[in-house]
Amino acid sequence: MHLKEKLVKEFNEGLPFHRWLGIEVVGVEIGSVETQINWREEFGHYPGYLHAGLVGTLIETACGFSGLTVTDEKHVATSFSVNFLRPAVGDMFLARAQVTKSGRLQIFTRCDLFVVSGGKERLVANGETIFCVLRELSLIHI
Repeated sequence: MHLKEKLVKEFNEGLPFHRWLGIEVVGVEIGSVETQINWREEFGHYPGYLHAGLVGTLIETACGFSGLTVTDEKHVATSFSVNFLRPAVGDMFLARAQVTKSGRLQIFTRCDLFVVSGGKERLVANGETIFCVLRELSLIHI
């Protein structure tokens, strides 16, 4: 496990909300991250449909983690958008996020969210998040 993968996984495990959701970091490379969660009944809006707020959470979280692979500095979302392409219904949800541009003060990211059911992936949403880098607050010292 490389240093950035260790950082992302430890950061995720240290967040109570992420532990409650069951977010698992399943892939980390410089500039990209994959996360997943398994369906639970309490995640539903209509029976069997993943709540839109959780769709957004999964996209923003994966985007933020991809940002961790290119900076040791804290960063916060300043802009966030989600496109809902089809109802998110399935057994497991997989988010694949990439950094599209990393600058001194901002990190631009994008993410595709897939439902995985019966071993097949189907794109259900995508989105973009822009992060502001808080240069004085390094995650290494937390």
